[in-house]
Amino acid sequence: MDWQPPAWELTDANGEAFHYPGDLDGPAVVLFWASWCPYCKALMPHLQTIVEERGGDIPVLALNIRDDEDPRTFMAEKGFEFRLFPGADPVAEAWGVKSTPGLFLVDAEGRAVFSNYAIPAEDYPEDVQGLVEELKHWEEAAIKAPFWAEYLRHAIDRTLL
Repeated sequence: MDWQPPAWELTDANGEAFHYPGDLDGPAVVLFWASWCPYCKALMPHLQTIVEERGGDIPVLALNIRDDEDPRTFMAEKGFEFRLFPGADPVAEAWGVKSTPGLFLVDAEGRAVFSNYAIPAEDYPEDVQGLVEELKHWEEAAIKAPFWAEYLRHAIDRTLL
């Protein structure tokens, strides 16, 4: 994957403006998420582990979308160290995000070099292939989340070479 997503400007949960891609200091994870999404809930602890493993050199930009709950409360309760952007629905629309989670790795110039949407179906674990209709969302999420995180780790390693 090599795609230049549209630029955006949002104010984070701390009231600080962020201009994408101009304010990037290097590669970053861009996550479109909602507090009600079982896939997001399963994925986010893996992303926190990646943040900790990398010593914070790969930030997570957490763009909250389609959410009636307060994302600040969710983040605080879970202890996630992500930069939170509430009300990011216009950015999701501009980026073509149709479902949550939307997981992207962008390089220092803001080019998307990985997305969970771009993973071929045949690369998914056998637990998921052909069983999607039989699995409950939380069951599928429990399988897909570590898989997405591992794919993301490989993409980060390739990006930092």
